[in-house]
Amino acid sequence: MEMLFEAKDIVNQYAQHKALDKVSIAVPKGKIFGLLGPNGAGKTSLIRIINQITAPDEGTLFFDGEPLSSKHISQIGYLPEERGLYKKMGVGEQAMYLARLKGLSSAEAKEKRKYWFKRFEIAQWWDKKIEELSKGMAQKVQFIVTILHNPKLLIFDEPFSGFDPINANIIKEEILKLKEDGATIIFSTHNMESVEELCDHIALINQSKKILDGPLDQIKQEYKQGVFSVKSMSELPVDLSLPAQFSILDKEENKARISIADSYTGNDLIQALLPQMQIQSFEEELPSANDIFIQAVNQAKA
Repeated sequence: MEMLFEAKDIVNQYAQHKALDKVSIAVPKGKIFGLLGPNGAGKTSLIRIINQITAPDEGTLFFDGEPLSSKHISQIGYLPEERGLYKKMGVGEQAMYLARLKGLSSAEAKEKRKYWFKRFEIAQWWDKKIEELSKGMAQKVQFIVTILHNPKLLIFDEPFSGFDPINANIIKEEILKLKEDGATIIFSTHNMESVEELCDHIALINQSKKILDGPLDQIKQEYKQGVFSVKSMSELPVDLSLPAQFSILDKEENKARISIADSYTGNDLIQALLPQMQIQSFEEELPSANDIFIQAVNQAKA
């Protein structure tokens, strides 16, 4: 798999605090990469290094196969958690100014600005100052100026902050469309539901160290607990009994959740159930991103 961005053994230290301790990540092209971790874990420090706001004390960084340098700044779009628009500047003027800073010609900037303002239905805000907008409206403008120059790498830090559910869904759809159009995205959030919906890969940083990394579906397989959800065509037998290697976690009417011992498989459980019931559905439960986050962080503390 081809990588757009790689960080290898990054160390970042402030006075006596080590924000990043030999952290390495590899972000595949055309994927959404979830950068996760508790508050203070080191995520923001890494994002600032990627954007060349600060430099690492140790380690190497690569962008599209080349050492990361100032020439790559125009190929990155960054939506920070703490938004940074100029409050006294008009919306249209500001979008134009920031697009030009990212290397677009005047004609390109005008064309892109017109397209995105129309797409987000905010053309009527053209002459409004940022301070005149609601937080959600300002967030839309911030999102647009982040993607306006069509960067190869997009970094979204809590992109849904300040949005109502309807506008959050609009932004979510736009992020997925950007991915379909070839963008590579680093997505940092505490909202594990969004991670489930959007991320292909995740890395989890805790107390300055990376403790988990890989494709989300693969990690779910690694963290599964051998629990199966079973649904019967009719009400479950009152005296449903299973060998010792299977444990009924809960049971109601025609449904049951059953765990199996490590050395057994779902097929073994089906064979034990068939003499007692007619199975309508049978599915292994996979952990949620939230479950994985909590378990990995707790394991790192142990």
